[in-house]
Amino acid sequence: LMLFSHKVLLWYAKNKRTLPWRRTRDPYKIWLSEIMLQQTRIIQGTPYYLRFIENFPTVHDLAAASEENILKLWQGLGYYTRARNLHATAKIISSDFDGKFPEEYNALIKLKGIGDYTASAIASICFDEPQPVLDGNVYRVLSRYFGVEMATNTAAGSKFFRQLAKEVMDSENIRDYNQGIMEFGALQCTPQNPNCSICPLREDCIAFQQNKVDMLPLKANKQKVRIRHFNYLVPVSIASDGNIMTLLRQRKGKGIWENLWEFPLVESDTEIGPKEVGEAVKNFLHLDDILKIRQFNEAVIVHKLSHQHLYTKFWLVETEDKLKQSIPLVQLKDYPVPVLIADFLDTFKNSYF
Repeated sequence: LMLFSHKVLLWYAKNKRTLPWRRTRDPYKIWLSEIMLQQTRIIQGTPYYLRFIENFPTVHDLAAASEENILKLWQGLGYYTRARNLHATAKIISSDFDGKFPEEYNALIKLKGIGDYTASAIASICFDEPQPVLDGNVYRVLSRYFGVEMATNTAAGSKFFRQLAKEVMDSENIRDYNQGIMEFGALQCTPQNPNCSICPLREDCIAFQQNKVDMLPLKANKQKVRIRHFNYLVPVSIASDGNIMTLLRQRKGKGIWENLWEFPLVESDTEIGPKEVGEAVKNFLHLDDILKIRQFNEAVIVHKLSHQHLYTKFWLVETEDKLKQSIPLVQLKDYPVPVLIADFLDTFKNSYF
């Protein structure tokens, strides 16, 4: 009988995609690609990876960059904590490790933003350490093939899967095997409608035999989604030199989008209209000479994050007051902003001028 791992390796040799980080064992590049591709599809993440490598060819370059610059290049990838952890870890590797990544899983996992999966990926792909990787793709393949009906997102489940992954991995060819099983999950054993008729593992796949492919893997119920109402106030005034000016503020604190820039924000418990916005403008922006307030987007924009949905309205506030610490509209593109704001700026630019 051919082993599970051998079938995966054979499939990988035939079907693997040519990806920029597959041509290297440089731990800096592998680390960068792994952090970027968490929560991000390869097709979306690849241009970001190439831009980062171009701007920061080495870990020393990334360490020396400003957070502002890193966040700007990261804009659109979401989950911005990843970018801040990347920066923090680059500084440590650059200063404490002289630019060289630790070679063992146990040392890698101590670094900021590097969890079990990333430490295993770097240790196995760069340094051939026999460590199993467990990402969503691997959970899915193992769960279906071995018919495991345990939730992957519980402590007991992840412990069980880690043990199973260790038992079936190919320690001799760990670099290709780990990349192979992840690729297999991404291309062949897909979340929806996998093409089981051409799958080389189907003869022994328990989910296929028992008609449970759509059922597995199992997940325990996730936390409830929080609903929030965001009202962005977009002040617009004309400066004496003819420039159109507005205001941006930097988000502080540990919530979403830490250190990114946005328009002055009024968060409300429920949806609000022009009357409440008018009061907010007076109390919040301290503007007296308001020409007009109008809702820019006709329908509420629902921006979905992993555990919260933001019901968003942008309100244009035209004023003759001089705005303190204002920014010319043409300079807005230089600031790192959340995608929600970037999308608004695109439409705003086209319709306002």
